Amino acid sequence: MKRLMRSQKDKMIAGVCGGIADYFKLDPTLVRIIYVLVSIFSIAFPGILVYIILWIIVPEADQVESEK
Repeated sequence: MKRLMRSQKDKMIAGVCGGIADYFKLDPTLVRIIYVLVSIFSIAFPGILVYIILWIIVPEADQVESEK
C-alpha cells in the first residue's frame, strides 16, 4: 500500500506538495500552482494552515524508509 510522505527530492519548503504529487503521480509544479491558486481564492489563511498541519503530520520519505 502506498503511503503519503513528504518528498526529499521535489522540495521547496517542506516537501508537502512534492509528496502529494508523488502520491497522485502528478507533476510537482502543477500541484504547487493548484495549491497557490486555492490559497489565494480562500484568502490564504486556510491554505497556509493546511500546509503547516501536513508538514507536521506527514512523515519524510527518508524517515519512513530507514525505520523498515
